[in-house]
Amino acid sequence: MPVLQRAAVSEVFWECDMLPFVEIFGSRISTYGICVLFGILFSGILIHLNTKKRRDLGYIQIINIPLFCAAGAFIGAKLLYFVTRLDIFLTAQAWSNFLYAMTEACSGMVFYGGLLGGVVTAYIYCRLAEKDFWLYADVYAPAIPLFHAFGRIGCFMAGCCYGIESPWGVVYHNEYLASSINGVTRIPIQLIEACLNIVIMLALVYFDKKRLKKGSLLALYFVMYSTVRFADEFFRGDDIRGHLLYLSTSQWISVILFCTGIYMLLQRYVLNKDKYERRLPTGEIPDGYIYNRYAGAVLPDEINN
Repeated sequence: MPVLQRAAVSEVFWECDMLPFVEIFGSRISTYGICVLFGILFSGILIHLNTKKRRDLGYIQIINIPLFCAAGAFIGAKLLYFVTRLDIFLTAQAWSNFLYAMTEACSGMVFYGGLLGGVVTAYIYCRLAEKDFWLYADVYAPAIPLFHAFGRIGCFMAGCCYGIESPWGVVYHNEYLASSINGVTRIPIQLIEACLNIVIMLALVYFDKKRLKKGSLLALYFVMYSTVRFADEFFRGDDIRGHLLYLSTSQWISVILFCTGIYMLLQRYVLNKDKYERRLPTGEIPDGYIYNRYAGAVLPDEINN
């Protein structure tokens, strides 16, 4: 954990020594990576609690979808980060500079890229496996903000994604990624977003107990998180994501994601409400289907095939 101590200046809540790495058995390990591992662990526990009594879900899909999503999220997060750092790549004049530019352009990740990459990968997998994407999307939706909360704690420890200068907040010390932020009081926007992600997770867990139509939880997550992200971007002090017409790249994505979530909800409850079924309570087996431990709720002919 970062070393926290009372600051001498009254407006400053805490002075904080960054801890981007820890040594375990002589090995230097990223604290961000440790936070990500904890996020995976607790998200997995949440998914297990949400699915252990469900009989409409397949055992294989419950395992496979997160694995494929992880690969898609990693690629998507890297690709979007590369796009935001494209200016560095384009300034490469020689081979040595090219290697440096590639290293810089691919050294980080962007959450929105990971989110979009994971969702697209899950959709493709469900289409190929002939499974109900919206049914499984609601299973994993509450785990997304929980995982993200741990990621933002990792950002705080590493000193990235920091907030704007402020008369109150946190003073960073020993930050090597962006040494210019050392000794400056900044809003701890990473921790604020982590807390708001926990609130979103709790809200989705609450709505999960209601008999909502399939895909509603994912739509609600899109609406809630995009609102949070659009707002907290105004309090971000790093300009790495780039800006267009006074809004950051992440804010433009937030606008698109918010509209997508609203459209999904309108489709389910106003525009085309007869098309989308409500999820059966406690994951019961629909009429005419049978339960298979590996495949979930399937038609009898599908088992024979």
